[in-house]
Amino acid sequence: MTSRTASAHLSAKLDLVHGAFAAYARKLWSGPDVRDVYPVYLRVMHAVVRSAVPLMEAALAEARARDETTLTAELLAYYAHHMKEEAGHDGWLLEDLAATGHDPAEARDQIPPPAVAAMVGAQYYWIRHFHPVALLGHIAAIEAYHPPSGFALRLAEATGYPPAAFRSISRHEVLDINHRRDLFELIDRIPLKPHHEKIIAVSGLHTIETGMDVLEFIHATAARERKPAQ
Repeated sequence: MTSRTASAHLSAKLDLVHGAFAAYARKLWSGPDVRDVYPVYLRVMHAVVRSAVPLMEAALAEARARDETTLTAELLAYYAHHMKEEAGHDGWLLEDLAATGHDPAEARDQIPPPAVAAMVGAQYYWIRHFHPVALLGHIAAIEAYHPPSGFALRLAEATGYPPAAFRSISRHEVLDINHRRDLFELIDRIPLKPHHEKIIAVSGLHTIETGMDVLEFIHATAARERKPAQ
């Protein structure tokens, strides 16, 4: 009997909590207020997605300061490549927000919600004060559970917004399939020690758990903004 790969171990751990996240997401997107929820979702996700490249820049800088031969070299190559793949994705969300009839400045100028700061800020801490390999868990939690095929179309039908408002989601329905494959191949290829595997899992679990707080913030904000002025 062969032992499971490092990526399989990680997936098994993330699956334990992602079921709860997925259930909450289904509730969020199937509610009667989905048209109000979607612009808030775009604003909040912009706060998350615009951190992707800076996080990898921080991980690159920290990896360069270490001397771990094969592991460091693999991380440097992966982060440098993946930064290019993720560049500009925050701009897609602003374009989608504009297509809903909202001002993109609503996303650019907002104070990032505490739930987003908790999700992203932990990554900076673990990168700097433990190991830059930690960021792989965060990336896995986001890209391993990409939007299913046809999700953008279903949201367009449910909200009544034009297809141009869902280009970010529709692109990730395709892009993240390859991103997931590349990430898991990396995790299985690099020489991880037990503490490396543990921090990757801790990081990924934290992202999913705080992701539920992000969804709760989106729902509460949409409900608050929907209330008529007194």
